[in-house]
Amino acid sequence: METKEFKAESKRLLDLMINSIYTHKEIFLRELISNASDAIDKIYYKALTDESLTFDRDSYFIKISADKDNRVLKITDTGIGMTKEELENNLGVIAKSGSLAFKKENDLKDGYDIIGQFGVGFYAAFMVADRVTVISKALGSPEAYKWESSGAEGYTIEPYEKETVGTEIILKIKENTEDEKYDEYLEEYRLKGIIKKYSDFIRYPIKMDIKENRLKEGTEDEYEDIIEEKTINSMVPIWRKNKSELTSEDYEKFYSEKHYGYDKPVKHIHIIADGAVRYNSILFIPEAIPFDYYSKEYEKGLELYSNGILIMNKCADLLPDYFSFVKGMVDSEDLSLNISREMLQHDRQLKLIAKNIKNKIKSELLDLMKKDREKYEKFYKSFGRQLKFGIYNDFGSNKDMLQDLLMFYSSTEKKLVTLDEYISRMPEEQKYIYYAVGDSVERIEKLPQTELVAEKGYEILYFTEDIDEFAIKILMSYKEKEFKSVSSSDLGIDTPEDKKEDEAEEKENKELFDYMKNVLKDKVKDVRASKRLKQHPVCFSNDGELSIEMEKILRAMPNGQDIKADKILEINVNHDVFDSLKNAYESDKEKLDLYTNLLYNQAMLIEGLQVSDPVEFTNDICRIMK
Repeated sequence: METKEFKAESKRLLDLMINSIYTHKEIFLRELISNASDAIDKIYYKALTDESLTFDRDSYFIKISADKDNRVLKITDTGIGMTKEELENNLGVIAKSGSLAFKKENDLKDGYDIIGQFGVGFYAAFMVADRVTVISKALGSPEAYKWESSGAEGYTIEPYEKETVGTEIILKIKENTEDEKYDEYLEEYRLKGIIKKYSDFIRYPIKMDIKENRLKEGTEDEYEDIIEEKTINSMVPIWRKNKSELTSEDYEKFYSEKHYGYDKPVKHIHIIADGAVRYNSILFIPEAIPFDYYSKEYEKGLELYSNGILIMNKCADLLPDYFSFVKGMVDSEDLSLNISREMLQHDRQLKLIAKNIKNKIKSELLDLMKKDREKYEKFYKSFGRQLKFGIYNDFGSNKDMLQDLLMFYSSTEKKLVTLDEYISRMPEEQKYIYYAVGDSVERIEKLPQTELVAEKGYEILYFTEDIDEFAIKILMSYKEKEFKSVSSSDLGIDTPEDKKEDEAEEKENKELFDYMKNVLKDKVKDVRASKRLKQHPVCFSNDGELSIEMEKILRAMPNGQDIKADKILEINVNHDVFDSLKNAYESDKEKLDLYTNLLYNQAMLIEGLQVSDPVEFTNDICRIMK
């Protein structure tokens, strides 16, 4: 038996591997299974060029065995095995990749990918084991060897008896501590769970002896424990199958099995990319919004695989925030990973994949909108709010990506419509895209501010969510048509004749309106004759970028109490109320004060704003009644 020390740098790296590189200890099994799969791959690749070798896939497998009584976990493979020199080079010098050397020696092209990195992931075993033993017999070698180590102090190598080619790794599992329960790595259910989570798509069978309690043959009530060898992993991932052989039910089953959601997805997207970066991806657009979607607990991201091995459960970099509702996975063999296979070493490939995925999601959503409007509307009712936030965030940098996906309720169509559909119906003389804001469709339909625009026959978009107007202010225009609120002080509808008439009216009633403005003091910016009112006596319009609805939203937020929109009180000069105002101005200023305050509070209530002094308001009503 030869006893050898690790090199100094290997000692330091081993300590780092055990104590800090890996986030979760369960990763050790993923690493050892990956290396076992790698070893079987090597025989397959050798068989491609060596005519004396045959590769019968059914003869190759990986086996996991647990012995609870002796605290031993075994990982056995029927792969290429290692010679004494390879054991020393690959396991004695940490971070040296036997796979990379094999690839260079055999002149394998990029199409033949070996996923393991023996000498790095292997040492994750020391996170859960006091002692690690490797027994290996190399292909074509008459001798087998045993490599053994209990950690950084060194390792031993000695000849060993082994009949078959391949490698057996034996872990002596650590005793439990107050902080760690190492027993779990000897439990059947836990081992199966780790295999399904990380290694479900390894291309060779991963077998375990599974104990089942079954009815004893020939009896009616006697049971016995039966141990049966079963394959745990599914081996062929759905994303590597041809789309033509998959049905919607196959995708929905995958969605359910991966626990992406409890609903049925509205749409699945299957991507097979073979360009600057190679990757396969299956994405899902959910139907229902997750219960925690707008909470801090919600994590966006796609599962990230490297050649079938799960690397990250939630890779946030693959999705922009505005598409954070998308579920699914990406598998690429072109990713550069760090030594723990838990983090990406370089993000150039990832950024390219993310860009492609982002564009694909948009194109598929547009396709859904075009071909299955009912399904798109179902999706939009769940996640349209997130798309609007996407426009509002980052100073509108994503508006070109998202604007075509937006929908709003239409005053004329009585349903959700896109901005493009609105534009297509605009009369030639219409300058703006008009919108109205309120808590609901029913409430907006009663707003007096909509009267003139509706009378002109112009379509109005109804904004019923608090984010709507903020997003549109960022968007500013669509296809060179600016957005205009029906509450704007200038609707852009007046003809030159209308303007002359308005100016004359303003001049004629200037003293009355100035008096009313003085009564209201700083509550309003101005009092004017209304150009928009037809049936109603009074309303507010707003001057400037901050609307009354935006004021309501911002004032409801912490530290938003001083925010105030510039309100203009508009009076319908064709309404009977206006005659009462003129008469009061001529003969009873006290009554005019009363009328002015009542009209102001009426406009406040129409807007859904709180009257500042309800008692005074009710007293004013009583005074009118007397």
